[in-house]
Amino acid sequence: MPALVFSNFATSTLPILTTLFLIELSKTFEVNRGLMGQSNTLASIVAVIFALVVAVVSTRFSDRTLILIGMLFYLVSAIGCYLAWDFSSILVFYSLNGVAQAMIAPMTNALIGDYVPSSKSAKAIGWTIAAGSSAAFIGAPIMAFLSGFGGWRIPLLIFITPLSLIALLIMSVSIPSEKQKARAGPNDSYARSCVGVVSNRSAIGCLVGNVFRVAVASALLFYGTAFMIERFGLSIDSASFVTLVIALFFTLGSLTEQRVIRKRGRKKSAVGTVLLAGFFTVFYAYAPSVWLSLAFISVAGWFDGLAASASTSLTLDQIPEQRGTMMSLFTMFAGVGTAIGAGIGGFALIVYGYGALGISLGSMGVIAAIVFKFATVDPTAKTAAC
Repeated sequence: MPALVFSNFATSTLPILTTLFLIELSKTFEVNRGLMGQSNTLASIVAVIFALVVAVVSTRFSDRTLILIGMLFYLVSAIGCYLAWDFSSILVFYSLNGVAQAMIAPMTNALIGDYVPSSKSAKAIGWTIAAGSSAAFIGAPIMAFLSGFGGWRIPLLIFITPLSLIALLIMSVSIPSEKQKARAGPNDSYARSCVGVVSNRSAIGCLVGNVFRVAVASALLFYGTAFMIERFGLSIDSASFVTLVIALFFTLGSLTEQRVIRKRGRKKSAVGTVLLAGFFTVFYAYAPSVWLSLAFISVAGWFDGLAASASTSLTLDQIPEQRGTMMSLFTMFAGVGTAIGAGIGGFALIVYGYGALGISLGSMGVIAAIVFKFATVDPTAKTAAC
């Protein structure tokens, strides 16, 4: 599904703004860099709220409708951020990105679950995740270059907004308009779907585990580039290379996860990769040199990509007949994880510095590994055993 891959690419460009230009944004709106980073917290909270809404309406509306509405929100968010006149206005417009993610992400995963065989779903998920991370790999140097012509607003005008519009047009003509295969019985309801998820211990374990898994990844996503600028004095152009490296290794991790899953299974893969991602998140914050820190960041990014693909694959087939609701809740819990990561990371940075940020968010990997280990079951492994 090329349209889904491209939409993931397009809707992952806006978060680069608050990663690459965190310091410039804080100067423009005259706020502390930690406070500016809380724009991600607000967007995550909005994503959590709207993911619940999507979980409700996904039983009534087609995936195509929800994805197109999500892309419209994303387009408005990009235009609004370009026009933002103060800190409050950019918070409002950037938070619309959370609305978009709440609609696009779960429907993308649900379509994969509906149309891709279980044995190949890990590969499909890996490609969609890789598309999102490659947006940073490709977009960071482009945005850094464009910012030289007029600051952080120029990439929004020339790169992000046109890309969003193209993605919207491609999806409008590529995604089938009819309702996909039924995921529940004719008399089913959202309440019954939620009960099915809540009563499944393994499904809940996957959702909770992903909260902490996403919190680990936020250490690189939101603060990795700013850390390299402030700790080692890198320029914006050099820092864009750091963003590129993070995205590259995250992409490689998400694409190679299928091989790891074939050897170790989805559950063991999720446990091991998120644990190692947490360890290397701590290591990079304490590295004494720029090259050693960059090496640790690269390894952490790779394990973050592996963990993202493994945990999503583990979650996808927990309750096939209620996949739409399950993946909407998955997006909601991921939003909680992003909010926790951005919030705790920002607080630790303001009060204690980057070392505390690394420890606080790196420890989330240990928690996630424990949850995946003892609270989840791989349904595909059970099927294979039968």
